[in-house]
This record gives sequence, structure tokens and C-alpha cells, in this order.
Amino acid sequence: MANPLYDALFGRHQGQMTTFIQLSDNTVTTHAAFLELAAQYAHVFTKLGLEPGDRVAVQIEKSLQSIAVYAACTQAGLIFLPLNTAYTAEEISYFVHDSKARIVLCDSKNAELLEPISIAAGAILETMDAAGQGSFSQQATEMPTKFQTVVRSKDDLAAFLYTSGTTGRSKGAMLTQENLLSNGQVLTTEWEFTASDVLLHALPIFHTHGLFVATNIALLAGCKILFLPKFDLDVIIDILPQASVMMGVPTFYTRLLDDPRFTKGLTQHMRLFVSGSAPLLTETHLRFEYITGHHILERYGMTETNMNTSNPYRGERRAGTVGFPLSGVELKITDSATGATLPQNEVGQIEVRGPNVFKGYWNMPEKTAEELREDGFFITGDLGQIDADGYVHIVGRNKDLIISGGYNIYPKEIELLLDIQEGVLESAVVGVPHPDFGETVIGVLVADTGAEPDLEAIKQTIATSLARFKQPQKLILLQELPRNTMGKVQKKALREQFSDLFATK
Repeated sequence: MANPLYDALFGRHQGQMTTFIQLSDNTVTTHAAFLELAAQYAHVFTKLGLEPGDRVAVQIEKSLQSIAVYAACTQAGLIFLPLNTAYTAEEISYFVHDSKARIVLCDSKNAELLEPISIAAGAILETMDAAGQGSFSQQATEMPTKFQTVVRSKDDLAAFLYTSGTTGRSKGAMLTQENLLSNGQVLTTEWEFTASDVLLHALPIFHTHGLFVATNIALLAGCKILFLPKFDLDVIIDILPQASVMMGVPTFYTRLLDDPRFTKGLTQHMRLFVSGSAPLLTETHLRFEYITGHHILERYGMTETNMNTSNPYRGERRAGTVGFPLSGVELKITDSATGATLPQNEVGQIEVRGPNVFKGYWNMPEKTAEELREDGFFITGDLGQIDADGYVHIVGRNKDLIISGGYNIYPKEIELLLDIQEGVLESAVVGVPHPDFGETVIGVLVADTGAEPDLEAIKQTIATSLARFKQPQKLILLQELPRNTMGKVQKKALREQFSDLFATK
């Protein structure tokens, strides 16, 4: 194929009058019309002087047009760089300068803030708002609806995704055509997607989950997408009867479960619910099954690798696990000090290898060498274990490991106990500085609706199940846990918030 990623995702739908995207106002766009729009965008990029391999930094609202920008970049051989719409101008400045982006495509309302940044970086600034209007779109109206697809190979870069930067400055993960295409194809097969499916899509598209999982799978399967700008509980419940598959983050499912309209009858036609981007509580999994009869399928992935594992579509979807390595993906648990592979049920760092694993970090050869071994295994930074049945369990992040008085403490073990205590909705366990032990354990709890957990009683209860050095020195009740846009608990923020809890006066 001349351009493997474009041909597989987009080119195969050329001229097809099948429905691709249905918006929340019921407006429908066919595959053929979508590809004509994408071709016009590709012409604009070329007219502006962009060449294959150039980076396109995109911070625009989720829309049909934003997906067309992704398609246009693929067709023109450009590297797509989606940016979180919540990023500040200062954050955008770093990404634009670091990536050496040739163009910045932003919402019209942000143009004034981003113009000096673009000028300083030597990048072109164009605009596109939530309705798909702006300087970029205006130029596209005058362009042809056919574009000669640029020749690319499977090893050529297709996208940059920047990591969240919670452990230092953000790193640009370089993703090739093969990384994206192989992962999409495996997931389409393993989750048994077909053209008859209808995907409910309420995820953001600046993240691998909404873009390279949900959207790519729908394109590979040729199915329709119910494309919502964001998660809106009323809209989701109203539109769910039209869907067969829903992909979401855990907070989607907890909010649905709290609504009395969300019933077994509302979901009886559904084929599949998928959860990812943050851990799904066992309680949520079991409650969802009790109310709907459906077992949520949880999987595990990350910016640098897309998806690594999945609970089986056919077979037991085991709560509290992320299933088995995907076809073509190797996964092992290793000792962080020696790199030696550990036996089943032992906790260690998760390493993965496969066609889904990224090429490295942009302009960070030392960091790439630290995390990407010469034999192709990527050190994920996650801690996990593989049980006797082969299911992978995520224990936490390596950086979240607590070392108290010389003992290693894994937060997940304690969180699992806290989560099942009376009146507790969820918990997060972190280590904070301690004058005697170096670090000590604290537990941050969120109460169930209307409940008032007895913190002292909880401490006494879990003490019977935990060695003394693992027991939280303090339990703290918060209204909610700090999370990022994908629903992941931000433990760094908790560590900072309570860093002086045991400081000597």
C-alpha cells in the first residue's frame, strides 16, 4: 500500500455513501463526504508549505472537522500532534517549541494568546472553532475534494502524543503508522467489531483512547459513530438505544449507575461496554453487572504503546484485572533493579514488546534509552503481577511505590481494603514525608453519597489485614479525588497537598 495507515483507515471508504458520523443534532456525514473534506484540508496544509514529516499542533474542540484534520495529516504524510483543550498558553508554548511544529491550529477564541507563541516558534497560526469555522476552514472551501495521497511506509511517524509530565517535563512519544494500525487491527478483531456496530463516542480525541482506539477501530470496521462533544448524562441516556458499543472511562459508568434511568432494559440491546484510561473499581464492575447484566470489558494501555492487554470478549472478564496481553504483544513482570523476569504472582515492573510500542521520545535519546530496552521491551513504569490464570493485575505506578522504614509498600493492596469499608466510595493511598521513616502511608477517602465513614473504625478494621508498616498513619476524608481529564487520580497532587502532615514543628 502507498500509505498503509491512510489506506486502511480512510482510503478504503472512498466514495462510500455509508454513514460515518452522526452528531448529537442527528446531522449525518457519509464516509465519502468526510473524505472530501479531509482532502480539502490536506490541500490547505500543502498550500501553506507543509511537507511530509512536518508536525501539526492541534488544540481545537472535538468536532467532525477535528477528525478530518487527523485524516488530512495522515493523507498528506504529516505528523498529527493533538493537544489537550485544557492546556494553558504556557503549556502550549512548550509543546510547539519542543516539537518544532510548522503549524498551530487553535480555536478562534485562543488565537490572540497563541499568536506570539507561534511567531516565536516560527509556526503558522490558523483557527478552527467548535463549529468547524475559522481561517483554516475558510481556505479549505476553495480547495479540490480530491488529494493525491502521499506515499508513506509503516515505519514513518504518524503522530506525537505528549505524556502528562507528572514526573518531569512532558515527553513526546513518537508513534509510527505501524504502531497505530497494528493496534487498531488487533482490537477490531479481538473485540469483534463489524460494520453493523454503532459506537457511542463521548471521549476526548486529544488522547489515545478517543482517537487511536475508538475512532480507528470504527474506521477499520466501517461502522457508524454517534459522535458527542463530551459526556452528557442526559444525552447519553437518550442516545444509548441507538448504539451497540460504548467506550468510556470509569467516571462515565459511575455516573450512569447513579441515575435511576440507567436500567437493564435501557442496555439490553448493547453488545459491549469498554472501560479504560483509569482503573475501574471492582465495586463498579460488580454493580454494573448487577444492574445491567453486562460485564464491562477493562483493558490496559498508555500513551507510548496504545493498548497492551484486554479482558477477553469471549471468556471471563475478571473484575480488578486488565485481562491478557493482546495478540502480538509480549508482557513480562521484571525486577526493577536487575531486569530479571519474575515468577507468577510476584509484583514487579511491567514491560511490553510488540508492534504497538512507540519509536522513542522526541529529542530525548537518554530518556528513550532508559525506558526502551535494546531488545524492544518498553519499561512502562507500571507495577503489576500475573496471577495463576494469566490475568494481569495493575498494582500502581513505580513512582507511587512507598518506601517506609526500608519496606516496600504497594498502595493498591491498601486501597482494595479501604474501598470495601462501610461508607467509602473510593480511596487513594500515597506516601508522604515522615521524620522517622522517610515516608509513611496516608489514605485519602471519598464517602458514598449520604454516608459518614467512621475513620477510626476503618483504621481498626484494616489493621487486622495489614502488617503494621503498611497501615495508614492517617485517614483523610475529601469530597473528591483530584483527577486529570481522562479520570486518572493525580496522586502527585495528593502528595503535595499533604507533604507537611508529619513535619516536625
